[in-house]
Amino acid sequence: MKDAITSVLSKYDLIGKYLDTLAIEELNSYFISAIDRLKVVEIINSKAAKIVKEASSQLYTEQPELLRPGGNSYTTRRYAACLRDIEYYLRYASYALIAGNIDILDERVLDGLKDTYNSLNVPISPTIRTIKILEEIIEKEIIAKKIMNNDIVLEPFNHMINSLSEQNT
Repeated sequence: MKDAITSVLSKYDLIGKYLDTLAIEELNSYFISAIDRLKVVEIINSKAAKIVKEASSQLYTEQPELLRPGGNSYTTRRYAACLRDIEYYLRYASYALIAGNIDILDERVLDGLKDTYNSLNVPISPTIRTIKILEEIIEKEIIAKKIMNNDIVLEPFNHMINSLSEQNT
């Protein structure tokens, strides 16, 4: 897993250069947003169960067919797996937020996800919608807490959404 600092240092170490202005600016940007990142992750950590419950409730209100016979959340086992996956997306988004780097999402979440879901006949579109709902819930929370830099929250969620949307075509 990489973080913003390791990413910059690795890049410059690989070419054997000292950090230049661009590298310093990239690191500075990470440090400037660090307090907001910590605040957002603190919100996620303290309200994870509530966020997952709210996201699943909203998804099933929008797409009740998922809970009906033949739906991908029909049966207790499938429903529990869906809740587990929602928690998984939220947790890894929080890791990417604190790291200031989305590589972990590719390494631990997105690589092979479509193949896995296809092999289990799990549709991707409700997953994409769920991740968007998670983003919206977190965004409401940070607005309520008056955290100014909400763009940092969008990055990991948008990365997952865009990656899965590309895979969905």
